[in-house]
Amino acid sequence: MKNKCRLIALLFSFIIGSSIAFAQENRFDNEVANISHRIDSIGWSKGSVVFTGSSSVRMWKNLQNDFPNTPIINTGFGGSTAKDLAAQLFPLVLRLEPSTVFIYEGDNDINGGETATEIMTTLDEIVTRIQKQLPNTTVNLIAAKPSPSRWELKTSYLVLNDLMRQYCTGHENVNFVNVWDIMLDKTGVPRADIFIQDNLHMNEKGYALWKEVFTPFLEK
Repeated sequence: MKNKCRLIALLFSFIIGSSIAFAQENRFDNEVANISHRIDSIGWSKGSVVFTGSSSVRMWKNLQNDFPNTPIINTGFGGSTAKDLAAQLFPLVLRLEPSTVFIYEGDNDINGGETATEIMTTLDEIVTRIQKQLPNTTVNLIAAKPSPSRWELKTSYLVLNDLMRQYCTGHENVNFVNVWDIMLDKTGVPRADIFIQDNLHMNEKGYALWKEVFTPFLEK
């Protein structure tokens, strides 16, 4: 009887543990479902431009207005990492069959302790999947941005951005979007006037700078 009870307890622990692990692996399921519902309710067309990634994309509220001649779908989901995007790549990118994809991941990854090499391994998996299913789609990797709240991680971000740049140079139909330099002031630190109070996310001035950087990629 004791052995039976012990077996039941172990089985229950396994089920609970598996459930927790599954929930952790799919922590953005509800948000992604809401994003998909919003997109489908508004309507979208194949061949649009998809912007995806973490909160710097999600919070670009005027993205479509900034580029009125380009159909844009914003599937940004706040707090995400490259691994989160890899897990949600079908609903946020692949099913939409875009002509161009802009990806912003790496910011939260570095802050969470991931190395630049680990991040690039995941980004390579993402790019490879996109190009395999959508061979005519252009992929643009957005550099990690500088921010006052994470400035102590500057070196790690610079390493990541350099690896991104090298990766894009060595892969066809993959471009590097450098948002780092334009966000620094004359002394080489993040501009204080382009962030909201948390010193991490951008205000309208910050997104105006991003618009300058992205315009050449959207008006080719």
